[in-house]
Amino acid sequence: MKVSRDQMAENRRRILEVASRLFRDKGFDAVSVAEVMKAAGLTHGGFYGHFNSKDDLIAQTVAHVLAAGTGEGGDFGAYVDAYLSPRHRDDCAGGCPTAGLAAAIRLQTPAARAAMTAGLRSQIDRIGKALPELDAADRRRAAIGNFAAMVGAVILARAIDDPALSDEILEQTREWVDAGINPQSAS
Repeated sequence: MKVSRDQMAENRRRILEVASRLFRDKGFDAVSVAEVMKAAGLTHGGFYGHFNSKDDLIAQTVAHVLAAGTGEGGDFGAYVDAYLSPRHRDDCAGGCPTAGLAAAIRLQTPAARAAMTAGLRSQIDRIGKALPELDAADRRRAAIGNFAAMVGAVILARAIDDPALSDEILEQTREWVDAGINPQSAS
C-alpha cells in the first residue's frame, strides 16, 4: 500500500519528534533505530524511506529539535525562570536539546555538529534580541554568557545526586543571570 506525501511527511515528523525525546533522555548510543521506529508506531523497515543511516537520523533530529526551539525575542526573565527550574531540570527528554545533547554531539558526524552549530547560533541570536538595549557587542556577549551559564547549570543540576545542591545551582544561576540583566536587583 502506497503512503501519501502528507502521510510520509507526518511519519517523518513523528520519527524526528520521538528520536529527539529518546536521544535527549538516553543519549545517542543507547537508542537504536528499531527503538525509535517502534516508539513512533512504525516498522523498522520504513526507516530507510526517511533516512540514510542512524547518523543521518541523528543529524536531522538535532536540526529539527533545535529549529523547533528557536523563536523571536520574548520575555527573557520568564525564559530564564522556566529554563532554570526544577521542572525543566527533571524533564530530560522534553527539555533543552543543547543541555541534553551538547556533551555527546562532539562524537557525532560533521552534519550533526553543523546542526548543533546552526541551532546554537539561532539561540544566541534569539536571546540577544530579548535582552535589554545594549550595543551589539555587549548584547552578543551577554547572550552567549547567559546561555552558557544556563546550559551549564542545567547539566550540572542533572548530573548530581544531591537535590538541595541541584536546586541551589539552578537558583544561584537564575539570580546571577537576573543580576546581569537587571543590575539594580543585585543591590
